[in-house]
Amino acid sequence: MLISNYSDKYIEAGCDEAGRGCLAGPVIAAAVILPKGYENSLLNDSKKINEKTRYKLREIIENDALEWAIGSYSPAEIDDVNILNASFFSMHRALDKLKLKPELLLIDGNRFKQYGNVKHECIVKGDGKYMSIAAASILAKTYRDDYMKKIHLLHPYYNWNKNKGYPTLQHKIAIQEHGITEFHRKTFNNKLQLKINF
Repeated sequence: MLISNYSDKYIEAGCDEAGRGCLAGPVIAAAVILPKGYENSLLNDSKKINEKTRYKLREIIENDALEWAIGSYSPAEIDDVNILNASFFSMHRALDKLKLKPELLLIDGNRFKQYGNVKHECIVKGDGKYMSIAAASILAKTYRDDYMKKIHLLHPYYNWNKNKGYPTLQHKIAIQEHGITEFHRKTFNNKLQLKINF
């Protein structure tokens, strides 16, 4: 059972990102402010939920949340600032869009770059512990999946509709055969050039 609140004292926003380990596509983050004491028995880490349930939960989260927002960093921006910073800055972009300003940020993971003067707590595997982080993980994952399905139509060889830009064997073979696209992260070149053993 996930915990509703880290503290009853502050307006909390849960933050998480999707796409950090990918070879292609943006990193997309979400920030979600849920009502105090919010409960939803289906809510969990997006990686532990099937696709159908994730999309069902997205609709529920968007309806129930006090505020939610999405932020992203493009492959070119990732190449410029590195993937770790891009993960932080995409969260910052999501937070910038919130009309209700949080007083405490709950960040999935063990590191974060300070956002203004807002307090934050880094929570390892937080998407499996706190409702607001789990909600952010659902939104980040589904919005990124939607984007990858869309650009798959432009470059179907890479099967982004299935692998979502992650370094699967099929994705690596397609890169060897067709090269990289404008959607690939060039700073991951060492991963793109890995030899494939059949």
